[in-house]
Amino acid sequence: MLFRESAAAVAAECLSGALFLRLTEQFVHVHGHKPGSSEVRSWERSIPVLASALNDAGLGHVEMLLEYGLPLTSKRADAVLAGTHPETGLPSYVVVELKQWSSAEPDDDDPSLCRIDAYSRAVLNPVDQVRGYCKYLVSFNGVLAANPERISGAAYLHNATEFGVSGLFEAEQDQYGQLFIGARRGEFIDFLRTKLGVRSGASAADELVNGKIGPSKQLMAVAAQEVREREQFVLLDEQQIAYRTVLNAVRRAKRSDHKEVVVVTGGPGTGKSVIALSLLGELYRQGSTALHATGSSSFTTTMRKVAGSRKREVQELFKYFNSFMTAERNNLDVLICDEAHRMRETSANRYTSASDRTGKAQVEELIDAARVPVFLLDEHQVVRPGEMGTVAEIEEAAAKKGLRCRVVSLDSQFRCGGSDAYLRWVVRLLGLEPGGPVEWEPDGKMQLMLASSPHEMEAVLDDRRSQEYSARMSAGYCWKWTKKVPPGQALPSDVIVGEWERPWNVFGDRAVDGAPPAALWATDPAGFGQVGCVYTAQGFEYDWSGVIIGPDLVWRGDRWVTDRTASKDPVFKKSTPDADVDRLIRNTYKVLLTRGMIGTVVYSTDAETREKLRELSGTSASFAVV
Repeated sequence: MLFRESAAAVAAECLSGALFLRLTEQFVHVHGHKPGSSEVRSWERSIPVLASALNDAGLGHVEMLLEYGLPLTSKRADAVLAGTHPETGLPSYVVVELKQWSSAEPDDDDPSLCRIDAYSRAVLNPVDQVRGYCKYLVSFNGVLAANPERISGAAYLHNATEFGVSGLFEAEQDQYGQLFIGARRGEFIDFLRTKLGVRSGASAADELVNGKIGPSKQLMAVAAQEVREREQFVLLDEQQIAYRTVLNAVRRAKRSDHKEVVVVTGGPGTGKSVIALSLLGELYRQGSTALHATGSSSFTTTMRKVAGSRKREVQELFKYFNSFMTAERNNLDVLICDEAHRMRETSANRYTSASDRTGKAQVEELIDAARVPVFLLDEHQVVRPGEMGTVAEIEEAAAKKGLRCRVVSLDSQFRCGGSDAYLRWVVRLLGLEPGGPVEWEPDGKMQLMLASSPHEMEAVLDDRRSQEYSARMSAGYCWKWTKKVPPGQALPSDVIVGEWERPWNVFGDRAVDGAPPAALWATDPAGFGQVGCVYTAQGFEYDWSGVIIGPDLVWRGDRWVTDRTASKDPVFKKSTPDADVDRLIRNTYKVLLTRGMIGTVVYSTDAETREKLRELSGTSASFAVV
């Protein structure tokens, strides 16, 4: 959170103007950049209104936790109020979403979405937004998981009139989501009095802040139940909008023989695969014909194994992008194309029979296959030549067919402990955003550790495994990879750094001497001990990640230098331009450095690069937690 104090103290800070300076300073410290002018204006206009309501209700001792960060995500609730319940005396919490809207109307297709003049696209109804925050906190904060009745949610549109937002009351309201407007301020004050008593909320706030944070629900661990039985993931804000955008498109398609394309775009960890899996589960339960497709052998194989471990028909829900070359046009209701940045120009390869060669682009095949083709992608995760999935490519393909293409952007991420600061540090470190590398400033969400040897890196990861965390080691593709291992023999130790030697993960779909097949390296506990590459790590996450930066990317003087001769990746041909190799190598390390949920341990094989990493970590120690 950015600020915590009693309602009375917050009101005084607002009056003096000091609060907004303190919020801005704390925001810069936590996020590494200044808040936007619109966000500062919202603080100035909304926080005093909430503080005033609390004080007028006689609740000046209630604690206000402003810009409260939801665990393991970069999402923030506007305010969490902490106090004691007026009847039970037990801790009681109210999540408040503040909106300055004076008018809004529900979306024609879905009352959980609404439209306001300031935005060209539909946004989530604030009631559903705050409900999602409450459910998420119950899922991840141990204090609330054990006592879900202690939290309530309220959306307060303090500038709204009855006439301006009457349609928003059509949305379902419950304990976790209730709607209040400025024109009926008394109702909001009465609501606060039913949830919070006059006693100090300091101890209740302490209990919430110090509550044990449960680990993020790993995508693979709940896939089976998600697809077969019921929804397991709580989707927030833009995730919920993306989810509903697809379901609404499906309803339109069924109602009026309609077809449209949906694109969901977002960076690493924004929840694209969670959305995909939630959609697949819901569509599957509704009886809609829907399939999931990727260009990743590891991801598809893992989903087939985990989600379809007991039901053959569930395994068949997971396909590859090149499975639709001869698919009947619009035979599916929905085709969910996950990791669509890995689409290729064409599905055909040298093994494709002449009868299956359609001459169509792969994106066109995928669009043709379903009434509602859905593409989820991150344009900055392209790591090999020939991958070409972009929003522009999909929009162009849809336009050629006269189809509407709806684009939903995800801006909050759930990987790396929800640390925006860490992701920004990584992209600045690798030169994928302008401005050059910056020194890492710990934000309490993500742990960064530097190792002076691979021995130290592995020891740290092994220690975390002994504490029941998941951990994996990965590296740039800078060592030869033995692809064929004779039966009965162990994996050869191809990755050699000084006296430290470890094998690459298994190549192929058969286990070798206890090591899992390639597709399961990231999810099978037996994957620890082998070194993964970008092709087996991409799309997955684990608690702790160890990354070896090889000689293909080194720091020289004041910049990174990529050495294509140090790469052993067979996808780089002589014809691949140097600029493409440079971009793909940097993207590779971005993927590897953003797999960890709790922490990342980094080691470089190059001495000058290790020294630069120590400088950027703000420490001169040979091995440091930063």
